[in-house]
Amino acid sequence: MKTLSVHEQAFIEQHLTDDVTALLLRQHPADLDVRMLAAQLTARQKARYKLPTWYANPDLLFPPALSVEQASSEQTAAYKASLVDGNLLLDLTGGMGVDTWAFSRVMPSVVYVERSTELASLSAYNLPRLGATNVQVETGDGLAWLDGRPEPADWIYLDPHRRDERGGKVVLLDEYEPNVLTLLPFLARKSRKLLLKVSPMIDLKQTIRQLGPAEIHVVAVLGEVKEVLLVVDHTAPASADPAFVAINRLAQHDDIFRFTLTDEAEAVASFSDPQTYLYEPNAAVLKAGAFRLLAQRFGLTKLAPNSHLYTSEQFVAGVPGRAFRVEQVIKPDRKSLQTILPDLKGNLAVRNFPQTVAELRRKLSLREGGDRYLFATTLLNGDKRLIVTRKVDALSGDDCS
Repeated sequence: MKTLSVHEQAFIEQHLTDDVTALLLRQHPADLDVRMLAAQLTARQKARYKLPTWYANPDLLFPPALSVEQASSEQTAAYKASLVDGNLLLDLTGGMGVDTWAFSRVMPSVVYVERSTELASLSAYNLPRLGATNVQVETGDGLAWLDGRPEPADWIYLDPHRRDERGGKVVLLDEYEPNVLTLLPFLARKSRKLLLKVSPMIDLKQTIRQLGPAEIHVVAVLGEVKEVLLVVDHTAPASADPAFVAINRLAQHDDIFRFTLTDEAEAVASFSDPQTYLYEPNAAVLKAGAFRLLAQRFGLTKLAPNSHLYTSEQFVAGVPGRAFRVEQVIKPDRKSLQTILPDLKGNLAVRNFPQTVAELRRKLSLREGGDRYLFATTLLNGDKRLIVTRKVDALSGDDCS
């Protein structure tokens, strides 16, 4: 495998933030393979915020940019690593090696297996340069390699392929490649625990019915669900009450909400019109389905059964999501809105409302931006209303403006 010379590394460092397309049109020294370097620059630029440690390391070789796009971020990889323990983990779908790198920081021994010769070679080169000297790199089909291994490991990690033969995304477990459901008995013989990455679009209740007992982790970064992870403990007794962890990774802290299916099923929520404060749960909590329980735990009331917006008279700190101070509740029409926002500028969201954001924005002639946050929703009595708010700090209640 070709490595980068000092001259090539210097070229990448010099042009790290350049427009790669424009760079290719310039004249360069004849001894430089500019197309290869351009591909390295493109991939490294895609890693700037997603993989800052990798981006900052000049010694690394990057795979094609698509592999960087498909790889875990450092934040999600670190969370996966926080779930594992023991001595040995087998990453059977190694890919670019980001998850393997994260696992190697908490596990004494990690085996990386990848069927792509190119990705495996790059990982064998990159991982030691990232300090991951406790990783054994294998090339080949992960399940075939596992079949030849007599001793069980503490953990197996699988990130199955989630596209069909036409390239379309698939969601159901039995549509993945490999089919995880048929593999469970085999994987149980080969490991103590299984960590499985699934589609963020997966139906969690159906997954529980298909997979059996599992711990479900919904991982969001800055409010956007990035991954859903299933932990299957082959050594634990069967439980009919799976545990959920909804985590939103923020710049300064993590919002974590833990519960079980029984917790949510037995929770009781009360309802009211908007009070002084409004709360919008983060995407991880909503995906995990903690709708009534969130209200019960934090002493909030819901606006309506299907609106998933919450309210309180006094500020409640630490609700996982965003918090707002309510200024007005008005009819969702331009005339009513213009009396409050003469410039018709605000940030709009819809919750349990018949129109989309784009449709309602056109109807209201509303421009994006400003310091007002507008929630179009349906109240308990069926009225369609626009709630005009200002954002406050979710921990302190102080204005964010």
